[in-house]
Amino acid sequence: MERRGGRGGRSGPRTALGLSACALPTVTRLVTMVAVLGGRGVLRLRLLLSALKPGIHVPRAGPAAAFGTSVTSAKVAVNGVQLHYQQTGEGGHAVLLLPGMLGSGETDFGPQLKNLNKKLFTVVAWDPRGYGHSRPPDRDFPADFFERDAKDAVDLMKALKFKKVSLLGWSDGGITALIAAAKYPSYIHKMVIWGANAYVTDEDSMIYEGIRDVSKWSERTRKPLEALYGYDYFARTCEKWVDGIRQFKHLPDGNICRHLLPQVQCPTLIVHGEKDPLVPRFHANFIHEHVKGSRQRHSARLMVVFPVPKALRPAGKAGTETAPLLPYHSVLWYI
Repeated sequence: MERRGGRGGRSGPRTALGLSACALPTVTRLVTMVAVLGGRGVLRLRLLLSALKPGIHVPRAGPAAAFGTSVTSAKVAVNGVQLHYQQTGEGGHAVLLLPGMLGSGETDFGPQLKNLNKKLFTVVAWDPRGYGHSRPPDRDFPADFFERDAKDAVDLMKALKFKKVSLLGWSDGGITALIAAAKYPSYIHKMVIWGANAYVTDEDSMIYEGIRDVSKWSERTRKPLEALYGYDYFARTCEKWVDGIRQFKHLPDGNICRHLLPQVQCPTLIVHGEKDPLVPRFHANFIHEHVKGSRQRHSARLMVVFPVPKALRPAGKAGTETAPLLPYHSVLWYI
């Protein structure tokens, strides 16, 4: 929900995929089916991933039903708060899904929890403190809230007895993932991020201010969050988020985590929407340039970006919208 990857624009929050945040579950449920790629798309993806990891066996996706649907949820005490999480799968590769601004596992990752291969992965989707069902406490935004989220996320996975994890983060979750990978390098195996930025510009700050009033968001985007939080908490927390994220603009170079990027050691895949109107492309470029071992691709070998087929566009959306046709299951082939 954001100008970045999960923050809103004038018509309400959008994802880094160039889609409304509320459409994310519907669209990703479709793109996780390899059929949407077509034969050439699958071949291209397999060649890409094989190039990233010479000799890797890239499995072919099976029917979604083969992945099972059993998901459990619980809370665990971490750093003085009760953090809510959802967990599924029994694979040896642990993966943590990190949601965006105001997001939760329930709102951001339902299709992935349902459809990812449970024999290969153990998948955990968490609600950061103050978001989703990790309440109380109410969400607040001190100067170190991203670092706090990164520590909470790592400590949650340690409390769940995972020895090492990979991260999939979008929007604020992508920033949190970058910080976690930089600060806890021995614990993070691999990472995929999309819709993240390492600093705040004047342009970003203007976009943030434009989403302060949630009453101006589209009903389609607003409704799921109202259902989760109630209007008052939703509106109040969005205003607090805008103030919280804009505070970075007053730091040297608008720094959020740009100083930490060189410390990221794990293999990193950066995904960015080709025509994302809310996350300027230079943010993904900057992360790519400063994270050692990161990977991006498009026709010029910079981004993972593909146009959205008409069948995948949300109802009422213009044909200019695009999204990476790199489904989560396929992304996990990389990690």
